[in-house]
Amino acid sequence: MMEWHIQSRAHACQRSGRQFQDGETYHTLLLDTKTGFERMDLCVEAFREVAADLPAKANLVSHWKGIYEAPPPVPPEAIRRDDAESLLRKLLDRREERHAAAAYILAVMLERKRILRVKGQSRDHGRRLFIYEHPKSGDLFSIADPDLQLDQLEAVQHDVAQLLEHGLPDDPAGTAIPGGGPVEEPFNAPSQIPSLAPA
Repeated sequence: MMEWHIQSRAHACQRSGRQFQDGETYHTLLLDTKTGFERMDLCVEAFREVAADLPAKANLVSHWKGIYEAPPPVPPEAIRRDDAESLLRKLLDRREERHAAAAYILAVMLERKRILRVKGQSRDHGRRLFIYEHPKSGDLFSIADPDLQLDQLEAVQHDVAQLLEHGLPDDPAGTAIPGGGPVEEPFNAPSQIPSLAPA
């Protein structure tokens, strides 16, 4: 069962329908529903209306406040450099169990680079789920902990390094995924993949 995916930040309050303005404070509620995690982005006024009921919500996983950043206009022929973040997004889009460990390692890498932030944890069917937020885009990533054993780490680290260097084997574009973009240094060697072994 695939328990990792991305939810994008709304561009309008999901209670009032009013468009968010650049620089406006908003509140995000993360709820655990029967169909999975549900994100709700609210303006300050709408949040005040529901705030009193929050302690009674058993399905509330997390709540946080953010500053809305209006998305910049996309150039018609923008050239995008792939990196660890875009590789993670591609893996999550595919939702293939074979990439679950690689996606988890990439999320940890991006957390250590402060590109992603942990916003909450939950358990589902005995598995621990991490909720990450990309502060700039507001996207949420829910990623299951694959519960890697020490004897599996080296193989997963090698797999991640290969994916970063060569891209996904069946990637339709057939392009490599070099380090770059917002990551300050490239992740293209096994020595740069974070070790999850206890210190």
